[in-house]
Amino acid sequence: MRAVGVLPGKREVRLLDHPAPVISKDNEIRVKSLEVGVCGTDKEICTFVYGSPPAGFDYLVIGHESLGQVVEVGSAVRGLKPGDLVVPSVRRPCAHEDCLPCRSGQQDFCSTGDFTERGIKMRHGYMTEFYVDQEQFMNPVPAALREVAVLVEPLTVAEKAMAQVWKTQARLPWISPNTPETQKGKGLKAVVLGAGPIGILGAMTLVINGFETYVYSRSKKPNPKAELVESFGATYISSETETVEQLAERVGNIDLVYEGLGVAKISFNVMKALGTNGIFVFTGIPAPKPAIPVDADQIMRNIVLKNQAIIGTVNADQTAFQNAIRDLGVFMKRWPNSLKALITGRHSIEDYRELLLTEEKHGIKNVISMA
Repeated sequence: MRAVGVLPGKREVRLLDHPAPVISKDNEIRVKSLEVGVCGTDKEICTFVYGSPPAGFDYLVIGHESLGQVVEVGSAVRGLKPGDLVVPSVRRPCAHEDCLPCRSGQQDFCSTGDFTERGIKMRHGYMTEFYVDQEQFMNPVPAALREVAVLVEPLTVAEKAMAQVWKTQARLPWISPNTPETQKGKGLKAVVLGAGPIGILGAMTLVINGFETYVYSRSKKPNPKAELVESFGATYISSETETVEQLAERVGNIDLVYEGLGVAKISFNVMKALGTNGIFVFTGIPAPKPAIPVDADQIMRNIVLKNQAIIGTVNADQTAFQNAIRDLGVFMKRWPNSLKALITGRHSIEDYRELLLTEEKHGIKNVISMA
């Protein structure tokens, strides 16, 4: 069957003839790929910065943002049936018995580093026609979300981030008394860095949680991303027209910065503007580059004197996937046109080179349709 993969040893990216998978265990399901999102991680793997094939293969099938449909189930599968829509998770637990996170189903916090990841590290991904995996790593999706469900995996980044934010900020009385559970961020101010898919989905998550939300991105208004951001109640600010200092003056005390950009220079510059008792969330993974100058003294003073916290978030557990599916449903009810506008292009698998190796396909989120 067709698949898009990288051959690190040959430094090639190509359309492959990949063996069709079959169910070999009673808890497995076979899934037909419907759509696979293309993201920055896929593009970086295609530059051979990272990405490792499974044992016995000289190539890695890429793609980790997947929407699929169940076509066959093993005899022990109880929660899924043929025809169901599913979104698979990405990370798989390590085999070490003393890794408590992996043994408790939180492999996103793996303590050994020996986890594997579909489409990224030592396991083939989803940019192919069919795949097989265990039921426990599949997340059922309502049919009503078919048009946007490929966004679930990138949304899990924000869901895991917010779960860590609430736990971290339990260290202080951050949430006003009598605040509704669905509006825990009411009265707080958040800045999102970047207006790509991770940033926009993060901004939507912050808005539904009640935060006064600002998206700080490069391009001047008017532009399509700014229009999209402001269509769901966030405020768009261009870094070309307002400095970080002006941003801080305009927003006031910044309670939360959600970084969805992957650019260290901008991120650490904005970190200087983080407010008292604020929390800074890193989601980006910059490619290796020369070192940059950082105003470390000011950042360190702020962290100590303003009781700030900095956390990083990578991958996501099952709860984050379930919350992403739930919140995608909320977004669909509140802002259906805005949510659909995130997907700016659907393409055939034959377009993989343009999508992965060039900048010719612009927009916010491009998707390969496998069906």
